[in-house]
Amino acid sequence: MSIELTYLAYTIAVFFVVVLAQATTGIANNGGAAMANARDNLKPPTVIQARMKRLTDNFRENLWFFTPLILIAAISNISNQWTVLGAQLFFWSRLAHAVWYAFGWPIVRPLFWLAGVIACVLIFLALFGILA
Repeated sequence: MSIELTYLAYTIAVFFVVVLAQATTGIANNGGAAMANARDNLKPPTVIQARMKRLTDNFRENLWFFTPLILIAAISNISNQWTVLGAQLFFWSRLAHAVWYAFGWPIVRPLFWLAGVIACVLIFLALFGILA
């Protein structure tokens, strides 16, 4: 497995942890029985539950950019210093973003998001031979 695909797998593992954290906050607020049913009459979300929902949504939205780029690179047999750097940067930036977001720490979180976007741009430019 390529380094890029390995980092994609690592990123999916982090996303899985984020989803589990979101689920845990929902269960803590509403109870397991309520969350196992249709969820029609749930309590208003707590601050942490709402934050974890936003984190999960943000992570998912960013995966829509990263995952296809890594898969295109793998299918096209494109792997170079830029695709590797992009994959590594995306993983570490998303991990840091998730931690900062979960704890509600201010200011720095958008910089981690931006680093993830830059990572995707690096991979995109490498796919088209602009960065070789």
